[in-house]
Amino acid sequence: MGTKTGALDAFREQMNDYFVGKGDTVDNVLCCFLAGGHVLLEDVPGVGKTTLARTFAGSLGLSFGRIQFTPDTMPGDVTGMSVYDMKKGEFNYRPGGVMKNIVLADELNRTSPKTQSALLEAMAESQVTVDGQAYQLPQPFMVIATQNPINFSGTYPLPEAQLDRFMMRLSVGYPSAEEELRLARDNMSGRKIEDVKAVLNAEDVTGFREEVSKIHVSDGVLGYVQQIVAATRTDSGFSLGASPRALLHLLQASRAKAFLEGRSFVKPDDVKKMAVPVLSHRLILSTQMRLQKKTSKDVLEALVLKVNIPMEADYEK
Repeated sequence: MGTKTGALDAFREQMNDYFVGKGDTVDNVLCCFLAGGHVLLEDVPGVGKTTLARTFAGSLGLSFGRIQFTPDTMPGDVTGMSVYDMKKGEFNYRPGGVMKNIVLADELNRTSPKTQSALLEAMAESQVTVDGQAYQLPQPFMVIATQNPINFSGTYPLPEAQLDRFMMRLSVGYPSAEEELRLARDNMSGRKIEDVKAVLNAEDVTGFREEVSKIHVSDGVLGYVQQIVAATRTDSGFSLGASPRALLHLLQASRAKAFLEGRSFVKPDDVKKMAVPVLSHRLILSTQMRLQKKTSKDVLEALVLKVNIPMEADYEK
């Protein structure tokens, strides 16, 4: 565990060096990646979402692809397409932007629902189908999608079914005054993302994911996860609760959180920390909560506090 912990510490240190002041966001993206999920970053433009994705891929030593979504982006731009070779008299597959380890789906909600859905198969099955032929995506694979707030002009809100495919939704937020000054100094010094060095590789990541899958989850903690998810379906603050997929995602994210903290078992605190990023984007507030200007985060945090926490003896291995 010592060598692995050292490698992860080096990764986090470099990430936090280039992506200033957002250690919690970095850890949550890393949790999502190690759990085999995809992340949705929702925030105003210019707060470093692209920097996060590019630095993340570079530090992992993985291939990086960026798809800039616009109203005229076509599904083939994402999945790839068959192109006729006149010399050979046959169609050849030309890979789309999704054929990379880490894919930045930039401003996903600026494109049409048809193009948005082109990502669904890739996210769910790690493959794309073009003209009836399935093409496997490189592994490990992760989509880091960004979207502008829905009150921005020219946006197409992501449907609930597609939101449910994302393990987490995160918000980067504005940096503090001190962090913003540091960004300015780094920029003036000529520092570039291209200078990022790989501190991990695909083999390391595969090993970490296998370790995460072995993290122990007791019956008590499993019941705790289920109770939280079930409570979202009956709480008066929500008109739509979390899906069974949400339960699986919360479970996997909690295991990844335990792994990053150097434990071989999941604690209720891991579940609490992951509940908001994993569940909030899947929930629809009731009319009453919207009138009270509440957010999904507010209602969810209050709900989690009502669920009984299992005794320590019920979750230690």
